[in-house]
Amino acid sequence: MPKGPEKNTKNKALHTKLLNRKNTKLQEEKKAQALRLKALVTKMNQKKE
Repeated sequence: MPKGPEKNTKNKALHTKLLNRKNTKLQEEKKAQALRLKALVTKMNQKKE
């Protein structure tokens, strides 16, 4: 029996690459936001004292 047409692995790989890039960007933004918040909290705590 003949095999079917080749699967579209090129677009799948590209899509996965783009999704991974998006997810890492979101994680980095989340970490940066947490650091800013942490710095702000420590600054405000020092102001109170």
